[in-house]
Amino acid sequence: MTGGLHTVSDRTVHGQGGMVTAPHHLAAQAGLGVLQDGGNAVEATIAVAATLAVVYPHMTAIGGDGFWLVAEPDGQVHAIHGVGGAAQAANLDLYAGHHSVPTRGPLAANTVAGTLSAWEALLAGSGGSLPLERLPLERLLRDAIAHAEAGVPVTAGGAALALAKGDELRHQPGLYARVFEPQGRPLEVGDSLRQPLLAETLRRIAAEGPGSFYTGALASDVAADLAELGSPVSAADLAAHRATRPAPLSVMVREGRLFNTAPPTQGFASLLILALFDRFSPEVVDSFDHVHALVEATKQAFLLRDQHVGDPAWHDFDHQRLLDDPAALDELAARIDPAQALAWPQPPQWGDTCWFGAADGEGRVVSAIQSTYFEFGSGLVLPRTGIVWQNRGSSFRLAESGWNALKPGRKPFHTLNPALAKFADGRVMAYGTMGGEGQPQTQAALFTRYARFGVDLQAAISAPRWLLGRTWGDQTTTLKVEDGFDPTLYAALAAAGHDVERAGPLTATMGHAGAIVRHPDGRLDGATDPRSDGAVAAW
Repeated sequence: MTGGLHTVSDRTVHGQGGMVTAPHHLAAQAGLGVLQDGGNAVEATIAVAATLAVVYPHMTAIGGDGFWLVAEPDGQVHAIHGVGGAAQAANLDLYAGHHSVPTRGPLAANTVAGTLSAWEALLAGSGGSLPLERLPLERLLRDAIAHAEAGVPVTAGGAALALAKGDELRHQPGLYARVFEPQGRPLEVGDSLRQPLLAETLRRIAAEGPGSFYTGALASDVAADLAELGSPVSAADLAAHRATRPAPLSVMVREGRLFNTAPPTQGFASLLILALFDRFSPEVVDSFDHVHALVEATKQAFLLRDQHVGDPAWHDFDHQRLLDDPAALDELAARIDPAQALAWPQPPQWGDTCWFGAADGEGRVVSAIQSTYFEFGSGLVLPRTGIVWQNRGSSFRLAESGWNALKPGRKPFHTLNPALAKFADGRVMAYGTMGGEGQPQTQAALFTRYARFGVDLQAAISAPRWLLGRTWGDQTTTLKVEDGFDPTLYAALAAAGHDVERAGPLTATMGHAGAIVRHPDGRLDGATDPRSDGAVAAW
């Protein structure tokens, strides 16, 4: 086999031995190297996750949360949730005088970071996900450590966010300014981002295991940093944390069975959109009938999501039962007017993240996602370890009860949701994107273009997209539509009552999507988003 790193083109990338797609080319290369050295797709995604935490710190970090879906060669699909709950000290008294949880600073850093617990659970194995002879963790983290130590060139996307967010981040306690503004200004395109403290932390994790983040000497350093910076997360909170293995949610559509992660993620909404769309039969891809049906299905799914998705310990709604009930789905689909838009003044959900995927020669396919919530999370960069800490808990409501109300130990609502599809013809597809509200919508656009209309995988991602509500860098609830659709579509959507906002050419507002498809004969197809700095690595 020959190896290769493929940046975005107008065609799908093909492979046979293994494949990785990620929103940064160095992360894709790190995963490919693991596959070439005998690792499997699960191990490859751990290498990707670690590398993204170094080269894409504006989108993800080991101080964030992560979710994995794994399709095994025997057909089993299982999930791992690395999501942290609110600190025991994170109660309403802590936020006295605040109308909401701050989005930056120590009080925004109020949940345990769960992504390393997901790595630990993955390495422990489940459902045959890892062979007895696996690569050492030192090998999986090798590239991430090297890039953190030597430095990597800052991308255009990273530089733009560092400039846009500098005023609210540089004065936060911790090392943000020292790491991301070492010359007294935000890092610019081509500057070298060096993170030697993070490199040393990754070395410690490689030597001691991901569990050292929660108990042991590393955990003590993390807890000491958080305490000194003013975060309520304590050593006891870290030690009490565990990853979980909830059963994935799934739904049947005409093309096959779709899988996504259970609450607290919005995977239910992603599946429900496609289940409702399955009851419509538009004839032309990206036509009014296609786009309108998906937008209206999104509204119905989000209305249910915003009532019934959050920490499962605080909800008793049976999401899988609804997805398994054709009559209930028919009833929801009947609420969609095929010619008229439902009014949509709903509040948006935030969230920025990194989706990535991998497939190996044994038939394993992995869909994974991890995040710090906002760009650079809380803005806290821990002094002893160089870790960027998430602000996922800033989404909590300061209320005594109700949806996503702040409670000690409660897990916050998550926009993160990795997707998998098992087609009736034997294909397996991993797909996903970053982008808050846009994640379910981009998943729906990508899947329907590829699966329903037979569009080339790369073209399905590269084509213009739409977004109802808020995602990366935006706060409005309009229907944003990129340039490049048939000109009649914009007028038709507006005439149907959609609040159409022209978004211009391809923009990162629409997220950074990616996909891998494994065919029954072992062939692999992969695609990545021209809106990102990503690549598909294959051999």
